[in-house]
Amino acid sequence: MTDHHSAYLAETVAALTPEGRARVDALLGQLAGAAGGRDALQRFAAVREAEADAGRLATGAEPADALSGPELEALTAGFMAIRDQEPLEDVAQWANAVLQLLHDERGPHS
Repeated sequence: MTDHHSAYLAETVAALTPEGRARVDALLGQLAGAAGGRDALQRFAAVREAEADAGRLATGAEPADALSGPELEALTAGFMAIRDQEPLEDVAQWANAVLQLLHDERGPHS
């Protein structure tokens, strides 16, 4: 993740309201449930949820690094839908920050 996008994600995580945090938890719970046995997706959801709950970014390895191409594509589509349709502005901004992270993971030519 680039420093710029790290800062953006950190800013949006810190800006989540209590209502926004609850919404993010619900969305990530749905993601984890839909992930089935795909450990990389479950870890991605768990780390993002812990960040939202704590109001700050997690330390350590970025879980998006372990995602496959198809997993990145599916997450990108899901987070685009959240960004574009979410009525809570703080959650929409958070989803946009996650999209930037996913775009970085997919590389500059995606």
